[in-house]
Amino acid sequence: MLVHGAWADASSWNGEVKILRSAGYQVRAIANPLQNLTTDSQTVADFLKTVHGPVVLVGHSYGGSVITNAAAETKNVKALVYVDAAAPAVGETTGSVSGSTSALNAPASKLYDTAAYPQAPSGGQNLYLKKDIFVKDFASDLPTNQAENLWATQRAASTIAFNTPSRHAAWKTIPSWYFISSGDRIITQQSEEHMARRAHAKTTVFQGGSHLTLISHPDAVAKVISTAAGSVG
Repeated sequence: MLVHGAWADASSWNGEVKILRSAGYQVRAIANPLQNLTTDSQTVADFLKTVHGPVVLVGHSYGGSVITNAAAETKNVKALVYVDAAAPAVGETTGSVSGSTSALNAPASKLYDTAAYPQAPSGGQNLYLKKDIFVKDFASDLPTNQAENLWATQRAASTIAFNTPSRHAAWKTIPSWYFISSGDRIITQQSEEHMARRAHAKTTVFQGGSHLTLISHPDAVAKVISTAAGSVG
């Protein structure tokens, strides 16, 4: 089960879906609402409850926070895989774990275009990454034309999603794997290595890449997911 992150959608997993299905795995990449960590996680957990058999739950970016919470609300998740992702502890927010040198530490006015959305809670706005940030920092290892197309089709993420404290830390009890791109400028390698260590995760460091290595190098990401799946009896 693959869960995408902010400023993306389920199609970001297309490469991994193709590879894993070819290897005989049942694969689903589901929509992440990107509105509120608590309710986004419940959306994923509710879907997981419809799945029979053991699940390897994979999250990219903000999707890592979602799987960290969703897995704690179900009984069939047997492995967690974090792909250039957040893995917050209880009480931490996704926005707090990007790392001190993350590109997201720039002023919000330089990072985002904002828009209101219906029934938004107080302080809630939809965030869209600005084009230069998306191309140069978010998708830095993709061809410029492909990065610009992804920027043009990005899904907005609410400020609330990044500021909601995590209620659970499923990595404390569920075996975890961590795929870390050394070229990630959104969630830094240092921050991800810290989260991987405290989760006692089996860690793979990919030299280069970007925050979208799942798109640029799906074979490398799929290999880690396959390893996690192979551990599930």
